[in-house]
Order: sequence, then structure tokens, then C-alpha cells
Amino acid sequence: MTSDDPDPDPAPEPTTAWPVGLTTMGFGGDYNPEQWPVETRLEDIELMAEAGVNVVSLAIFSWATLEPREGELDFGWLDDMMDRLHAGGVRVALATATASPPPWLTRRHPEILPQLADGTVLGQGGRQSYAVASPVYREYAAKMAATLAERYGDHPALALWHVDNEIGCHTAHDYSDAAADAFRVWLEARYGDVESLNQAWGTAFWSQRYGSFDDVLPPRTAPTYANPTQQLDFARYSSDQLLSYYTLLRDTLRPITPHVPITTNFMAAGSKWMDYFAWGAEVDVVANDHYTTADDAERHIELAFSADLTRGIARGKGWILMEHSTGAVNWQPRNRAKAPGEMLRNSLQHVARGADAVMFFQWRQSKAGAEKFHSALVPHAGRDSQVWRDAVALGQALKALIPVTGSRVEARTAIVFDYASWWAVELDSHPSVDVTYPERMRALYRELWNRGVAVDFVTPESDLGGYQLILAPTLYLVTDEGAANIAAAAERGASVLITYFSGIVDQNDHIRLGGYPGAFRDLLGVSTDEFFPLLAQESVTLDDGTTADVWTERVRLTSAGAVRTFTDGPMAGGPAVTRNAVGSGAAWYAATRQDAASISWLVGELLAESDVEPVVVTSPGVEVVRRTGADGARFLFVINHTDGVASVPATGTDLLTGTDVQGEVEVAAGGAAVVQEA
Repeated sequence: MTSDDPDPDPAPEPTTAWPVGLTTMGFGGDYNPEQWPVETRLEDIELMAEAGVNVVSLAIFSWATLEPREGELDFGWLDDMMDRLHAGGVRVALATATASPPPWLTRRHPEILPQLADGTVLGQGGRQSYAVASPVYREYAAKMAATLAERYGDHPALALWHVDNEIGCHTAHDYSDAAADAFRVWLEARYGDVESLNQAWGTAFWSQRYGSFDDVLPPRTAPTYANPTQQLDFARYSSDQLLSYYTLLRDTLRPITPHVPITTNFMAAGSKWMDYFAWGAEVDVVANDHYTTADDAERHIELAFSADLTRGIARGKGWILMEHSTGAVNWQPRNRAKAPGEMLRNSLQHVARGADAVMFFQWRQSKAGAEKFHSALVPHAGRDSQVWRDAVALGQALKALIPVTGSRVEARTAIVFDYASWWAVELDSHPSVDVTYPERMRALYRELWNRGVAVDFVTPESDLGGYQLILAPTLYLVTDEGAANIAAAAERGASVLITYFSGIVDQNDHIRLGGYPGAFRDLLGVSTDEFFPLLAQESVTLDDGTTADVWTERVRLTSAGAVRTFTDGPMAGGPAVTRNAVGSGAAWYAATRQDAASISWLVGELLAESDVEPVVVTSPGVEVVRRTGADGARFLFVINHTDGVASVPATGTDLLTGTDVQGEVEVAAGGAAVVQEA
């Protein structure tokens, strides 16, 4: 298309943002019938009915089966499965089959293979063996997506398009020649001219000035540190390039099947390199994959974090848990199975925090391949197994939760989450390698979780008007607009917490001059001229007897007051935690990495000041979340992660058991209740 050509007609909007025909709580998983003989496939349909499965993802890794040789298509088995699933009352999230190119494609076109920063080419033999910027691969992938849409677009089983799979999971960054070409195009669109790029990248340093976009490369392995803004922009480009691959396939499917919503599965808390807040605006419904870590004693809190983050990416709307596990996974160093009742608790946690569909990887446990020890709804042992009995019980529980479908979680506390700040704060040549992005966020979230406080995740530029408490941990990079938005929330009456190494740089990773913490200096009423990060194993004491580590800095009070001070260490006598009155609200600054006791104190002060209350007063280890319907119906989820019986104030009906609840619900150790409140 030339610049004189008219814009093409936009693809029609979807008629629904939820899987077609899925009118109740979704339950199912990835289904790979091509791995099994016909008799097993027939048994699968019977077992799905027994378990109450109503949705499966199909054909995710089927390209080499659908097209064993270029141009030679075999749809017989997929036609049969689509028909049988429809007859069995199971809806299908049909994949584009592009998640792994077939061997014939990489042999004929080795230029589509991705490349590491050091020049290593990643070969065929695993999955995702494609360079996302490769025009050749994109052409083949779009053709396959169109072929599937034209064949199955009117099939009555088709409920949702599942584009590719976990895009960027293994190849978030590709440094191939195709990527270099695409990166230059992206940079020219961002900056317009090379002098603007030079200014943004600070190329006067180390003689890096560019005379043309043609001279620019991805940040491949270099003799020493690569330009930090080049690294940051390559991270931005990579997220955008991966997203553009999704939108290419989406826009291929949309004109053919405008009645079918389209999504791809995110890894919201598990992947650093995709800006899922940007991605969330491009899918019709957000879908997420999540796996717990066996050696994390508080993995249920990490799960809640991920689910709340996913809901934030979905802008509060219902979302799909596309993958989680019934038990062990295949990729951790020690793959312990889940404890009794843990699969049910995990599933209900996701539902409590906004999921309206619960799916697994996978339906039937593989007997060959890299994931043969990854658990499934139907394990190697078959029906005569605890896993299968638990799967049937989960199906019954989800059926009982049909009234919950479509309700929403409401929160008055927000945590600011920004992927670009994550990328930037963990670049090289910083004051301390111990400062990482999610760490303080998870510490604060843990304390809020233990107190039963509902939390939303937002971006710095989000509408913050409905929040009484706003936490912005380690927001190293922030735009002027984001910083002003957070400050305005404090002016309106919110309590705002900023933690150390925040507000330091602008969107180009350039230092905000005049004293740290840069963008938040006036809001916080403090100014710092020098950092004093702590050495490995070094800690300091605060004036209340709690301890801190990793970070200290020389804080000068301008309008704030010191709430906690250091009693020892390089900054002895100086402010450690400050508070500044701002308009109708307040801005707090934590200038060090506080221990758990100090975090508990700080969160307690913030909750009291902001008048934020827990959903229900509970004890640590007992998770309580409320979902509220458009009609005002309220559903209280109580999930007991402890070894003792838990009692929580509630009145109504426990949907899981059908029993009346009068004043208090008792939940057994490791158990759960979902009370439709009276």
C-alpha cells in the first residue's frame, strides 16, 4: 500500500467479548487429541461429561499434524473432534496452531529462527522456534490462521479464538537481522528523526552518536554495558513487536469470523517482558496462565497477587484462567504434587479474584514429550485416581458457582504496576543489584493479603479517583503525566506511599536533576543528594527496633516530617520513613527496605489514615474476598490455607454445600466456602 492508497476498511468489532455459548462458569483445559488414538478420544468425551467440562482449547500445537508437508492439509481428525465436542456440549477455544512451526518450515526457511544477543541461533526441536519479526514466518502464520477461520468459522462448537500460545514465553527478545530491521522501523516511528533518537539515548556518551537509523542495531552482546536507553527501547520494541504479531493474526481472523471473540494467553505475574496493560486493550477477553511454585510456602499469596494483577489488566472485567495445574508441573527443579485440597483452593482463589472460567494444562496427561510429567485433569493413572476424583469435585463446585458469573471485585486500595519501570530498574550499572522491581510490591501485597484488604493493580496513568490508599513501590521510571496523576490523588485526599529508588528517571531513563526522588520530590517533601546502599548481609536498625537492609539514602526534610529514623548504619539519625501532608491527603516515603514487622506497622498506619477496611476481619492464612454483581448480589469467598478450623462472620447460603449460614461460617482446615450473602 502506498501513502496515496486509502486506509483499508477496519475489521468489524466482535459481537461478544466472552466465549460464544459459554453462559455459565467455564471449566476445562488444553486438549490435544492428536496425541491419542481414536478409542482414547472417544473416552475423553465421556470423561468430560462426567467431570462437567464445558470448554477446551484445541489445536494449540497442531500445525505439523494439520500440515505435515507444505500445502498438504489434513483436517479429518480436527473435523471429527469439533463435531464430537459439540455433540458432547463442550465449547471450543480454537487455536491458530501457530505456537510452534513445523519442521519442514524451519528447514526450508532457517531465516525464521530466533537469535540470542550473542548471535546463537535457536534451532528447531522445542517450541516457539520462530523470530516474531520475520516477514516469512508472519506470512505462513497468517495463512494458517485464515485457513482455520475459513474452515471452522461457522462451526457450532467454536466459542473463542486462541491466538498462538504464551506469546514471547521463550523468545521475549530476538536479535536476528529481521528484528534489527523491525527495531529500526519502530525507532523511526517513535522518534521521527535520528537526532531525536540521539537526544533520547544520550549518545554523546561513549561516542555512540548515530548518523542514520540504518546504523542502529539491537543491543547485542558488546564489550561492556550497552546503552541503557537502547536496552529499554529494545524491551519496549520487543513487547510491541510480539503484540503486533498477535494483532496480525487477530486481524486475519476478525473479518472472517466477526462473531467470535479473540484472545491469547498472558503470563501476567510470571513474565517480565510483555507490557500486558497495553496488551489487555487489544484482546476481547483477557486470559492468563498461572503456575504455583512448589517450594514457596506462601505460594497461595503469590497466586492471589497474580490473579489481582490479571484483573487489573482486564480493567476489572471477568477473565479466563486459561492454564494452571492439577498437581505437579514439569519444569521446576523439584516437581512436587499439590497437597490434598490445594487444586480446589487454587481454583477458587482465581474465581474469587475475578476469573469466570477455570482451565488447566492439560486435559489428559501426555505419555511422551517434554511435558509427560506435567499433571493433568486425567492423569496417567486414569479414572481410579485422587486427581480425577478431585477434578470431578471441582467441576461440581464450579457448577454451584454459576450465580457468581459476571460479578466483580471492588477495592479501595491500589498498587501501581508499570512494566517499563520494571525493565528500567533492573538494567545494569545501578547503585545496587539488590534493588529489584516486584520485591517491595510483593512485600506490601503480602501484608494487605494477610489483613484481608482488597487490592486493584493500576498503571501510573490510570484513573485513581476511587482509591483511598495508593502504593507505588520502586517506581524508578515514571512519566511526568504518571507522577502528576499520583500527586493529584494525594491532593484529593488519598494516602500515597512511595518506596525508595522511585521517580529517579524519565521515560528515556534520564536522571531527573535537582535531587532524588526526582519526580516525587515535591509530593514527598524530601530531597536526597546521595544513595548509601547497604552491602551484602548488612542491615540497619530503625528507632522502633525493627530492621532494614539493601538501601539507605541521605534524606533532607523540606516539608515532610520523619516518622521513623535510622539508629545506626551509614545514615544513623537520618529519616527512614517520612510523611508529608498534601492537600486533603498525605504522601509517605519509605527510604529503606523494611523488614516484615516494619512493613506491618507501616501498612497499619496507612490503612488507619486512609479509612480502608478489610473485606472481613480475618486472621493470617484465611483468605476472604467479595465479589458483587450488577444486581447487588454479594458473594463472600472464604479460603482456609491453615491447618485449623477458621470462623468468619457471614450470613447467607454456602453455594458449595447448599447449607444456610447464620452469623458465622466455619471452614475446615484447607477448606473453602462461598457464601451468597443475605
